[in-house]
Amino acid sequence: MLVVGIAGGSGSGKTTVVRKVMERLPKSEVVLIPQDSYYRDNSHLPPRERQEINFDHPRALEFSLLIKHVKMLKEGRSIKQPVYSYLTCTRSDETIETEPRKVVIIEGILILASKLLRELMDIKVFVDADADDRLSRVISRDINERGRSLAKVLERYEKTVKPMHLQFIEPTKRYADIIIPQGGNNKVGINVLTGIVMSSLNSQNI
Repeated sequence: MLVVGIAGGSGSGKTTVVRKVMERLPKSEVVLIPQDSYYRDNSHLPPRERQEINFDHPRALEFSLLIKHVKMLKEGRSIKQPVYSYLTCTRSDETIETEPRKVVIIEGILILASKLLRELMDIKVFVDADADDRLSRVISRDINERGRSLAKVLERYEKTVKPMHLQFIEPTKRYADIIIPQGGNNKVGINVLTGIVMSSLNSQNI
């Protein structure tokens, strides 16, 4: 099994990189584990307080469960992946049955912040992008997918996203084996990463 960690700031293009890599791999041999599924359940908080949660701080994540699940997959055991809603800031009672595959991709802004999680990865990737580009993507995503107003998105960016990026996310770039600038627009970087993954797959099939 090859475990690939793909990190980068909010709006950096991680999801696009992941999608383009997965499109070139056999669907039966790769599985995606999004960090977002492992945000802590906040159903005990009033709805107004949930909207103030700092999702860019490591404590917002249940790293222990994510690490446990990656270990289980490496051991050949299936997991029940949580389902998290940004609209309600809670976990669903439902889970996604996830089987081990030859390639496991873990994707998220903070996945390289945990030493224990990094140690489970064979390849660590950091998707880099200019702050202005990331902000424009965050604005579009949060308005269209998470139901936030423009004013709320900008307030959140200045209050949490930007300072948390500088404190917790940008420093993890030093742990990366591969850095992909310009996110999903970097065809060369995506080709290099895909080539490494395909090479590993071919060696596993021998």
